[in-house]
Amino acid sequence: MRNTPLPENTQEIVEENTEAVAEEANEILFSDFNLDARILAALTDVGYKTPSPIQAATIPVLLEGRDVVGLAQTGTGKTAAFAVPALSRMAELAEVNGPTKDTQILVLAPTRELALQVAEAFTSYAVHMDDFTVLPVYGGSPYGPQLAGLRRGAQVVVGTPGRVIDHISKGSLDLSNLQYLVLDEADEMLRMGFAEDVEQILSTTPDEKQVALFSATMPGAIRKIAKKYLNNPAEITVKSKTTTGVNTRQRYVQVMGPHKLDAMSRILETEDFDGVIAFVRTKMATEDLADKLKSRGYKAAAINGDIPQQQRERTVEALRDGKIDILVATDVAARGLDVERISHVFNYDIPHDTESYVHRIGRTGRAGRSGDAILFMTPREKYLLRAIEKATRQPVEHMQLPGIDVVNAKRLAKFSERITETRNSEDLSVFRELVTNYIAENDVPAEEVAAALVVMAQAGRPLLMEEIPQAPARQRERSEGRNDGFGSRGPTRPLTEGNATYRIAVGRRQRVMPGSIVGAIANEGGLSSAQIGGIDIRADHTLVELPADLSKDQLRALSRTRIGGELIHLELDNGRRPAREGGSHDRADRGGFKKDFKKRDGERSFGDRGSDRPYKKKFDGDRSFSKPAGAGTGARKPRFRD
Repeated sequence: MRNTPLPENTQEIVEENTEAVAEEANEILFSDFNLDARILAALTDVGYKTPSPIQAATIPVLLEGRDVVGLAQTGTGKTAAFAVPALSRMAELAEVNGPTKDTQILVLAPTRELALQVAEAFTSYAVHMDDFTVLPVYGGSPYGPQLAGLRRGAQVVVGTPGRVIDHISKGSLDLSNLQYLVLDEADEMLRMGFAEDVEQILSTTPDEKQVALFSATMPGAIRKIAKKYLNNPAEITVKSKTTTGVNTRQRYVQVMGPHKLDAMSRILETEDFDGVIAFVRTKMATEDLADKLKSRGYKAAAINGDIPQQQRERTVEALRDGKIDILVATDVAARGLDVERISHVFNYDIPHDTESYVHRIGRTGRAGRSGDAILFMTPREKYLLRAIEKATRQPVEHMQLPGIDVVNAKRLAKFSERITETRNSEDLSVFRELVTNYIAENDVPAEEVAAALVVMAQAGRPLLMEEIPQAPARQRERSEGRNDGFGSRGPTRPLTEGNATYRIAVGRRQRVMPGSIVGAIANEGGLSSAQIGGIDIRADHTLVELPADLSKDQLRALSRTRIGGELIHLELDNGRRPAREGGSHDRADRGGFKKDFKKRDGERSFGDRGSDRPYKKKFDGDRSFSKPAGAGTGARKPRFRD
């Protein structure tokens, strides 16, 4: 354990250096750093030449072996700032000591999404290193593959605090040879209640290791950890200067993954658009989304790093010329893309850093033209939206999807237009004779033949769009802030498209935790953790967002599920009745439960969860009171829950 405090002048000195480096960042190349050749080759592969300010300031310090406290907003390129020097050092150690399967680098991240993103970055930077494995470990996923990966050996482990502690406790994660530890988005980890978990992990690691701590802010708890566990760290501050175009309207839709395609289709069918770029995270997703859009009749194409440069250039030229309307791209493939006709940018997958977001939406609203940037987001990704708004200093407005009636009316109108255009522009004589003969031979009405021909023309594509599964009307009204007449507070966040709010009969009094809820529902209901939205744990019940179209079998199985020995009685949340006349404080629950609700329900809200470990949150001025066992009717003793 390290107890060396931060020198008082460290921040001032390094901030000055950082500003100087930031000004000269455009003149510095990654090749100017003393990096291993294999890491440089990987950076060239992904198109990196010039480091960002945080990278230019941090990489040389970390290469010297110093601990670092990096103060930088999400989106400044900090992943490469700590991954590149760490991998360069591991490559050099392998040259000296020979290859090892021991875990040498551990990165702690607050959420599973960020853990996966960081793991993908490490994998891309280590692509030229032989016998080198990067393994993400996080809650909400099976232990089996993670245990197998750790047994085989993983030099880099990226994980959420709860799952990392689980593996340490099981003996499956050995950190005795750890060389490098990173705390990524440390303030977010503490905000989510992982302070004790982080300290527990730090206390089990070797004293002689290099530590990099990155945070957007420096609250007292972060400074305490830095003083306790970092050795004479350099404190590097880089302020984000990201801005978005004034001509670009920014909107977001809260929608679960399976319904994103329908959401995008609704918007495209009801808004005027010219060229469109849809950004996704992976190369495979570009091909998948482009194929699905083409099957719906759109002129779409994909570009990613695996597509040869000449073909990518031809695809971009086709977009520029109007031969295709929708380009599905990854961030790397779209770097430097400049096409004037882009009217809409879809963040189909929300980026994990604000720099990528700004670069993405900068593809529209150019040369004085107006543009639209639309972001798809799940409840667990709400923290990324907050980071984007904070870094860009601009709000992103909530968008309601166009109604199904509007979409289908547009579809029918467009189909009618196509019929008219075809009648006016094509020679129909052969087909007219064919239809006339068919009607005469089969004695069927002309309308029946026309309808059959429409079905044939659709080639299996439905003409009308089906409604995304909807929550009950009362839930939607409460989600929009309208009173449902039952005095229920309802969910604390907007309902996600395709989801409904369900109620389970366990809460804080049963000491239920988010991880146990996710695990029970995923296992018994056959759902993936990604299908489970926001979780609001209350005094004696919990509200959970799940797909609105759960089957009867799923509902039956989940209603019989137990958490901590208690039946959860899962059912749709229908609000609760008001207090009875005459001053009674009893409130009859519409689900058959009878509870004594207090004036302050002590609601806790869970949105972005990166672990199946117990969630801990310190309440500021909010107390939960309970009567000690055996106490009389006198004053109650307050019990503070941490």
